[in-house]
Amino acid sequence: QRSSNCTHLVWGIGAGSDILLARASTFIFCFQLPEALLQERDKRAKWHGIPVLLQELYESSHLNSDFTRTHTVLKELSSLLSMEAMSFVTEDRKTAQESTFPNTYTFDLFGGVDLLVELLMRPTLTTLQKPKMNDDLVKDCLSVLYNCCICTEGVTKILASRDDFVLFLFTLMTNKKTFLQTATLIEDILGVKKEMIQLEWIPNLSGLVQSFDQQQLANFCRILSVTISEPDVGNDDKHTLLAKNAQQKRNTSPSRAEVNQVTLLNIPGFIERLCKLATRKVSEATGTSNFLQELEEWYTWLDNTLVLDALMQIATDEAEHSSTESSDESTLATIPLRHRLPQSMKIVHEIMYKVEVLYVLCVLLMGRQRNQVHKMLAEFRLIPGLNNLFDKLIWRKYTTSNHVVHGQNENCDCSPEISFKIQFLRLLQSFSDHHENKYLLLNAQELNELSAISLKANIPEVEALVNTDRSLVCDGKKGLLTRLLTIMKREPPDSSFRFWQARAVESFLRGATSYADQMFLLKRGLLEHILFCIIDSGCKSRDVLQSYFDLLGELMKFNIDAFKRFNKYVNTEEKFQVFLTQINSSLVDSNMLVRCIVLSLDRFEMVEVLSECCLLSYMARVENRLSFLFRLVNIINVQTLTQENVSCLNTSLVILMLARRRGKLPFYLNALREKEYAEKYPGCLLNNFHNLLRFWQHHYLNKDKDSTCLENSSCIPFSFWKETVSVLLGEDRTSPCAIIGYIDEPYMELDRDLLED
Repeated sequence: QRSSNCTHLVWGIGAGSDILLARASTFIFCFQLPEALLQERDKRAKWHGIPVLLQELYESSHLNSDFTRTHTVLKELSSLLSMEAMSFVTEDRKTAQESTFPNTYTFDLFGGVDLLVELLMRPTLTTLQKPKMNDDLVKDCLSVLYNCCICTEGVTKILASRDDFVLFLFTLMTNKKTFLQTATLIEDILGVKKEMIQLEWIPNLSGLVQSFDQQQLANFCRILSVTISEPDVGNDDKHTLLAKNAQQKRNTSPSRAEVNQVTLLNIPGFIERLCKLATRKVSEATGTSNFLQELEEWYTWLDNTLVLDALMQIATDEAEHSSTESSDESTLATIPLRHRLPQSMKIVHEIMYKVEVLYVLCVLLMGRQRNQVHKMLAEFRLIPGLNNLFDKLIWRKYTTSNHVVHGQNENCDCSPEISFKIQFLRLLQSFSDHHENKYLLLNAQELNELSAISLKANIPEVEALVNTDRSLVCDGKKGLLTRLLTIMKREPPDSSFRFWQARAVESFLRGATSYADQMFLLKRGLLEHILFCIIDSGCKSRDVLQSYFDLLGELMKFNIDAFKRFNKYVNTEEKFQVFLTQINSSLVDSNMLVRCIVLSLDRFEMVEVLSECCLLSYMARVENRLSFLFRLVNIINVQTLTQENVSCLNTSLVILMLARRRGKLPFYLNALREKEYAEKYPGCLLNNFHNLLRFWQHHYLNKDKDSTCLENSSCIPFSFWKETVSVLLGEDRTSPCAIIGYIDEPYMELDRDLLED
């Protein structure tokens, strides 16, 4: 019966039969098919002899085989598959669904993938195999498996489902000769694995990592990035705060990504080695005018860092085996690749390493062990090291500014240099955000300047500044923050770099407002640069404008000098109207600036100040504050709240808290009611706001970090936030400060509990 099934399989393929055949059955009987039958069918199906070769591979790899014939056959098979893999990589990186790869498909259909897995894992299953497979054969097995993964749909998922095979692959990384092929395959497999692997499952992980040289460690970071990042759910609905809160209720224990982060931090010397990798220098050639063009041409066919490593490895091997070198142009082809490799390739090689390392450090900085990571990054002088690389590598002078604009997705398929710059800026943002180590971005002279600003203003120095270890700050004439400001001003208006640059600078200002920090940046023309971008540059990117509004808010908050500078730049009614149009075009993007203006206006309380700034005068008019309040409440609801737009809810709360302080809360609530009736939607606005505030209680009263951020950014005690929300949600309809009192009973929807589930 098995023989009959085999015959049906062979004659059915290519004649309309179902291609979804059982892999296990195929592996069992494909190697038992009569060779004559395979050869006959091969002519019609155009299998290029692959089934016959697989039979020979199977028969030549028995327990007592020396694998000589096995390797020869595998090389022949590899040549049939490699061209398809290369076309997949080079032809616009088409997905397997968009292209067909008949040779790779045939190889997998007749059990080739399963046979290679069995061959590789045989040493773990039996001690009878003699002799063992040599390194070259192992490398070719891994390469063929990788080719199958990228060309044949489903192979990667099948391999990923086998935990025993995945963990076995990590053991192959101890051998430097097979490291690159192993790392390439592991990365591809982990990218589709349904359940994230736990690093602690890897046998002797600490010893494995410590055995890596710096080149291997950098490539290992590419694998680690998959294991320490929270998986992207790929569904916008699941990114809502409502869904995230529900998920946190269900999953109270740390995620696998968080567990893996702890595992890495427990490896002795791991962070120190990453810091050395991130900050090591690379020699650069001089006199080459078309470096950027070279980089882009080479990158079109280099799939990833590991492919580039293979190229470098070949160059090194060629040099080691060449005893003579020729300088004759006619024999150029015989010159070792190492001597023909463009210098720019060596630069991009280092850049691609650093992208992976910076990504891992960035993820660790945003994790639960943030303070531990911060301490180590400071101790190992990451920031001074990056500062020393800034001009020569990170932002080289010849790099043009007219790159293709990419969005804020760090996973976009962009050139190595663009990826490097974005990853560098994301690291600075994570490093500075709400942490006292942010002052390490300055040099000693700049720290003295901050002290002098505080002294002149007769205000105490910030404690974090006083406590900064000056042996760990930046060297040279400029600190990293100042260098960042310099290149920020050179970027084109819609460059995506502007988004990340603004985020990095804003993170330096976030937290408790520091007058000295603001003045340090104001003296360097940052406010005028931001206003030029918003008003005069014609910038259309919403991402860039949002980042600039947020930065402007932090720069101006409670700072009367900043508002005076604003008035000096926005010196015509036309400019002011352009500015207001930009704000009003998307309140989700600009509401943090609106919050800053409202808070600052409340702080100043002086009539003479209003006359000095058109922006303050505008916000001082109650009808304008009410207009912002109406729209802020109207553009969000509980079901659509995300981390991006929840700030609109908090800004509306700030407006009402300040009104409550002045005894004007009933006036504002009544204005909301009148607005509803004017728009002929009675109850709509206030019911929505009531639900939003109930969610606010549910969300913030269980999250210490968020409550601290609210308090620091507004200088309003969190107790007053909670108290105001409780007053607004009061159940007494006679209370002048309870929302319920302003909703007529026929329009009440308060019995709906949107926070369930």
